[in-house]
Amino acid sequence: MSALEDNIARAEGFIARFRADGVMNHIDGENVPALSGAQMETISPVDGAALAKVAKSGAEDIDRAAAAAKAAFPTWSKTPGAERRRILIKVAEAIEASADEIAFTECMDTGQALRFMSKAAIRGAANFRYFADQAPGAEDGEVTRTPTQMNTTSRRPIGPVGVITPWNTPFMLSTWKIAPALAAGCTVVHKPAEFSPMTAKLLVEIAEEAGLPKGVLNVVNGMGEDAGKRLTEHSDIKAIAFVGESRTGSMIMAQGAATLKRVHFELGGKNPVIVFDDADLERAVDAATFMIYSLNGERCTSSSRLLVQDTIYDEFTAKVAEVAKRIKVGHPLDPETVVGPLIHPEHEEKVLSYFDKARAEGATIAAGGEKVGDAGCFVAPTLFTHATNDMTIAQEEIFGPVLTAIPFKDEDEALTLANDVQYGLSAYLWTNDLGRAMRMTDELEAGMMWVNSENIRHLPTPFGGVKSSGIGRDGGDWSFDFYMETVNVSFPRATHKIPKLGG
Repeated sequence: MSALEDNIARAEGFIARFRADGVMNHIDGENVPALSGAQMETISPVDGAALAKVAKSGAEDIDRAAAAAKAAFPTWSKTPGAERRRILIKVAEAIEASADEIAFTECMDTGQALRFMSKAAIRGAANFRYFADQAPGAEDGEVTRTPTQMNTTSRRPIGPVGVITPWNTPFMLSTWKIAPALAAGCTVVHKPAEFSPMTAKLLVEIAEEAGLPKGVLNVVNGMGEDAGKRLTEHSDIKAIAFVGESRTGSMIMAQGAATLKRVHFELGGKNPVIVFDDADLERAVDAATFMIYSLNGERCTSSSRLLVQDTIYDEFTAKVAEVAKRIKVGHPLDPETVVGPLIHPEHEEKVLSYFDKARAEGATIAAGGEKVGDAGCFVAPTLFTHATNDMTIAQEEIFGPVLTAIPFKDEDEALTLANDVQYGLSAYLWTNDLGRAMRMTDELEAGMMWVNSENIRHLPTPFGGVKSSGIGRDGGDWSFDFYMETVNVSFPRATHKIPKLGG
């Protein structure tokens, strides 16, 4: 039996229960169908075959989950931080023990290659461990003094929160939102993306088996226009953490306005990787190709615009094209696969539509630019050259293994091109000139920047974007700023004169 055949057999074993029982909601510790009985299907992007029936929930299911989260909040929010830490560390350990099940299930549900998804559980466990360690001090603030007063600040969990996660790397991104919420003392209603619901079910089951109390984490499946809309409008849900498209973020903000709901958005990106002619070109090629062709290009921080100094443009783009042509496209469970199928036929159609737009606007397809095979949602790693920044392929988020290369003359032009999009999530800069690196990073409109590096996450640092790429920051103490309210109490240090009125 080949490695691929063996992996497919293992994956079938992991998802057999989903095929048999479906993907139900998980509310107050119980697996429950949608109250209406409605269902939808999640399909494999490998061949379009149905993987499982999924609860298609409505407003009444969100109401049920919100009630469970509200009921669990008083106890969980008052659970000492040290005890929350103990429980969340056990959750991290349980995630690690289930790493294979998580990875294989996610590969089949999303089409992401096993070489990347094998790390999904490890990343998810790391998120839980990091925020677990912060839980004992989450409420701490500071003390400030005046001659007559002592002011003490502290933080309190905001209440039940809603978490809406995307389909691209659903397990890891779910933990990225849920772990700090739980560490802060909040309870959660989680609505996973309809295209990839399976590992959200695994997470809540793993967490409860590890000791997370019932009702603290609830999962409701459904469509954004039904379940998602009710979650964002629900008066008992005090905040919404959302990862997804910028347009959807705008809708969520409007839906939550009536209840003055706090929002945290990690939205789209059209991120530049800027390469100057003094850079280490081999490393820059590796970083640029990794950041667009790994994870099928379906990541918000992908370096989807390649800005290259004109003196090395032809040489550099030729090297990128060579890499793109050598990348193996195939079954996500094949250990050799780099690019698997895109998440869903609807998304594949969207990505493929940009190839005709590129040709019509005058770009050259130096690599890829086509569907691979007849079955499944496979798209070849693609490089567009001779592009300009006003082209559709340079302005819109394609969210696939598609890179647009644009030449620039000098620092000023590079900066203008980099900032001339609606997004501002991340930017990557390649140069060996320290002064230039300082000047460029001072002016780039992005929430995160890496110099001479691909995206390497350090959990204590802030993660988030500017402009249409988001609101707020994840990571470190910034996560607790979102999930907690800061309060101040003033105590007298000395008797002070109080103004008298009417005397």
